[in-house]
Amino acid sequence: MKRFADLALAVLGFPFAAPIILVCVILVRATSPGPGIFQQVRIGRHEEPFICFKLRTMDIGTPNAPSHHTTAASVTPVGRWLRRFKLDELPQLWNIIRGDMSFVGPRPCLPSQVDLIAARRARGLHELRPGITGVAQVAGVDMSDPVRLAELDATYLDRMSLLTDLRLIIATLLGSGRGDAVGN
Repeated sequence: MKRFADLALAVLGFPFAAPIILVCVILVRATSPGPGIFQQVRIGRHEEPFICFKLRTMDIGTPNAPSHHTTAASVTPVGRWLRRFKLDELPQLWNIIRGDMSFVGPRPCLPSQVDLIAARRARGLHELRPGITGVAQVAGVDMSDPVRLAELDATYLDRMSLLTDLRLIIATLLGSGRGDAVGN
């Protein structure tokens, strides 16, 4: 049922999101060199890697590292705005349509985040599709504390339902959580 709801909402939402994504891509390209869409290998369900799509918020040449390991200076002025309003996540609708992601689940991490992958595996979270938002993100916990992040995300397993997903999506849209923090 969750996959059906994710797919239906993503397919319905993508035509409305596409013009917003296009405008954002133009803004990103007009204000910094490089592509407007950022592609990065992330870890998905069953610990399988997949390509995650986002609007590019950082300068070209920023190391391929978790956000908390990069400097705030790497984030472009338009990128700060995109992150603030969580618009950088809109291309992930395509990941949902492809089946790589869900609207709600543990945030997808990089293959290099082995401590987080192990903490999630120990709690059974590797069985879930990663999400655009999730319990830890709404609580404002980023990936710099892998054990705490996995523990919070594991609470989702106990109360996973379409109603819980709806509550987390609404909380995210209303501004809960700070998203992925960048270092100083």
